[in-house]
Amino acid sequence: MDRKTYTAELAGLRELRTEITAAEKTVAAARKELDKLTAQRSRRVAGLAGYEGAQAPAIAKASGLSVGDVVRIAPLLDPTPAAVRAAKADDEAVTAAPAPAPVAAPVAEPAVAVAPALARPAAVLEQPAPVEDQAVVEQSAPAAPAVAAPVVPAASVAPVAAPVRPVAETGPRELPTLPEGPAGARFEAVTTGLVSKRPNFVQQARSTVFLDMVAGMLAVRDQVVRVDLGARTPGEILDAVLATAPGTERVYITAGAPWHDGAERYSTLKDAVAAWLNTPSERWTTAVGSGRDKLAGHFVHQRQPVGRYAPASAPDSDSTEIRSMGEWFDPDGADVVTCRQAFTLLWQALRRHWDDAVLMGSPSQTGRDLWSRTIPTTGKWAGGYPVLSEELRGLLHATGGQGRTELLLPPRVPEQLPALVEYDRTFAYAKHLWKSPVGTPRRITAAAFAAMTEQEQTKALMSSSHWNVRVTVPAGWNHVGLLPAPVTGDRAWVYPSEPGAMFTTWAGGAEVHLALANHLMPWKIEILGGLLFEDGKPLDEWGKRLKAAWADLTNLSRIHADERQRTAAYLASRAVRSVLLFGLGGFAQRPRLVSGTTPVGEALPAGVEILGQDDQVVTWQRQAGFSRDPYAHPEWAAYVWSGARAALLDMKYRQGKEVIGYAGALHAKPGTVVYFGTDGIALTERQPWPYRGEPGDYLLKGHLTGPVEHPTSQEQYLKLRGLGRAELAAKGTDQ
Repeated sequence: MDRKTYTAELAGLRELRTEITAAEKTVAAARKELDKLTAQRSRRVAGLAGYEGAQAPAIAKASGLSVGDVVRIAPLLDPTPAAVRAAKADDEAVTAAPAPAPVAAPVAEPAVAVAPALARPAAVLEQPAPVEDQAVVEQSAPAAPAVAAPVVPAASVAPVAAPVRPVAETGPRELPTLPEGPAGARFEAVTTGLVSKRPNFVQQARSTVFLDMVAGMLAVRDQVVRVDLGARTPGEILDAVLATAPGTERVYITAGAPWHDGAERYSTLKDAVAAWLNTPSERWTTAVGSGRDKLAGHFVHQRQPVGRYAPASAPDSDSTEIRSMGEWFDPDGADVVTCRQAFTLLWQALRRHWDDAVLMGSPSQTGRDLWSRTIPTTGKWAGGYPVLSEELRGLLHATGGQGRTELLLPPRVPEQLPALVEYDRTFAYAKHLWKSPVGTPRRITAAAFAAMTEQEQTKALMSSSHWNVRVTVPAGWNHVGLLPAPVTGDRAWVYPSEPGAMFTTWAGGAEVHLALANHLMPWKIEILGGLLFEDGKPLDEWGKRLKAAWADLTNLSRIHADERQRTAAYLASRAVRSVLLFGLGGFAQRPRLVSGTTPVGEALPAGVEILGQDDQVVTWQRQAGFSRDPYAHPEWAAYVWSGARAALLDMKYRQGKEVIGYAGALHAKPGTVVYFGTDGIALTERQPWPYRGEPGDYLLKGHLTGPVEHPTSQEQYLKLRGLGRAELAAKGTDQ
């Protein structure tokens, strides 16, 4: 090719470029028009679904779509009989279930190290004093160390004659382990460039009102106004509220649950809530947020949903939220003025400990924001706390369960309960924030643990740590289980207690230490591996301030002369509990279900499940996985939860550094524990456990006089628990 030809070709290429550009514009315009028409068709199909006699085949023929496409746009038009859909879903679930693992030939067991039994003075198991004298006896006579006391089974409980078997027969769930080689290095690492830092800004308060849906009363600042809520749809609620209180950004529903209206028409409560949140309105549309919150949409929850709305005329403008007061506390019949006063007292109590405290939309958001303002400005962690690697966060998510929920069934307890006595740990998690794991963990192999001295092993187990262990329940054990074993199904964890039962699990140092050092009988624990963190205090200051705010409000709820103020202070103290409880849960940063909305006709994000649809938007949810959240610290949540589970079994009462008494399930007679419920225990008889009103103390919450038929399900237990609380309240019996 010569120079002249080359120049001519360049000129021709430029002309072709111009033609291609023009053609692309034509195609883009045509595609835009096509998308517009397609979206219009989808809206019309969705609108036709509102007609009671609508049929998918007729709509499909008229629209040029397949019946499947019509059903995807409007799931209510699915012509498949409900029974067939249910059967199909069951078949799919069975197909998706993992096949039983093939039986392999015996392989060499991994190296393990048997942890030593840790010596500890045995607590004295005394016969209970008369109820009236229990508290006095316990407070005036501190428990003294004694030789191991024999454990005598309750006379009314028949001995359990069950064959020794591994827990695997109950349906085990295999937990992840720490891999070897380069892959294992990611489990001893933090995420590059991701650190929890102290914020350099102050949160902005949002204009908030409180609405009683039952009475139609709206609390706005210091006024209460009656409003007409029409048909109680989101649009009508917002119209009524904004007409009375222009500029409102957040509406808390204190009584009545409009999102449950007409719930009987839907197969699940979640479907009913999604339908209510997406009720069409001429003046309001789903707020899609901006920036990182784009497509935030509604949060679909069975009982505590969040609706986010923007004016239809300005969908990108500021949004208004409709939320449930139940996120913070159970109003329990309190009127709208009392609920508003509770919020005021909560803010005032927090402001005494945080100059920049702001109440955000939820307790979880508020708790995390308040914690971030306690990150130290000096010392080793002044630059913030590093976030663990995604692999390690995934391991902690899979192996660090939350609260213990367990109903113990006969013959471990009597068929006829002599009574049902409920104890609840006051502000339980607040007691376990004084120490937490920080920094990058050090991996401890079985061989490395075996090479330690007994003193070093004990120190490691008592430190901030997380252990992969093989457990054997000792012969002669006749009390409740101590360590969680993973199983399939809704329960996820069980607590084996049959002598000889064997299982492999992960557990926090607090629980492993208790299994080795309990006053009844040490369990056999084989260390397969573990993660040893540096001991730190990242939650200590946060916890101290929240405990102080809780104590202020609790005291006010007892001494204030005005009954409304006492009730408001009590509700505010419950809100502080929620801030700590849900704030701590926020650190777990488990893979979350994120919900959002997309305009009808636009492409949905990958992997979503459609929750509902109207003529404007599709509401969906999907697994969000792990994000680059600078406040993701599952190691803290797992460590606190482990400590709280251990305290359900064994808790010390201290006076200074001196231990003056014990409480917990292991300090009750065998065969008397009926139920564990996160931070509470139900037994068949009262216990001599003193109550000082401090975080972690066991409060007598209910007493149902027997004989009582043993509950066979959690639902039955909860009904009996309610009766027990009512009986105790009626008698006015003190702890």
